[in-house]
Amino acid sequence: MAKARDIPDLSADASFADAAAKVVAVRAQELAEHADNVLDTTDIERVHDMRVATRRLRAVLEIFAPCFPKRLHRGVLRDVKVLADALGERRDPDVHIAALDGFAAGVKASSRPGVALLADRFRAEQAEANVRLAEALRRTQESDLEGRLRELVGRARA
Repeated sequence: MAKARDIPDLSADASFADAAAKVVAVRAQELAEHADNVLDTTDIERVHDMRVATRRLRAVLEIFAPCFPKRLHRGVLRDVKVLADALGERRDPDVHIAALDGFAAGVKASSRPGVALLADRFRAEQAEANVRLAEALRRTQESDLEGRLRELVGRARA
């Protein structure tokens, strides 16, 4: 799992709004960085890392909500939640497939076809979830989630 980055220049004597701007800027950047190749089903840790990034971002958006214009904040938070849900849908079959692949190595040969059948069902779920994740990613690009996050940061600083 990707470690959360430290927040540069964050101090206890900073204003709540200044802290909001700094923390949200870093967490938004982490989210953007984890988006690369997240649809690649051969590296399931990408989805996990991006999902964790959405959860961290969502938490700070909720904590610092008073620092942001309500309407802008509400839309950004909604989009982060939708993205997190899509990542969660994709993550679940990833975990099941990995577990079944490990389990299959330890069972007797006559049981492996049954394990493989179940793994194939999860691969189908994974593929469907990947389509939904691709759509959620497309919507975040079309709605300029990154730009709206930058706007939230700018508004908190203002």
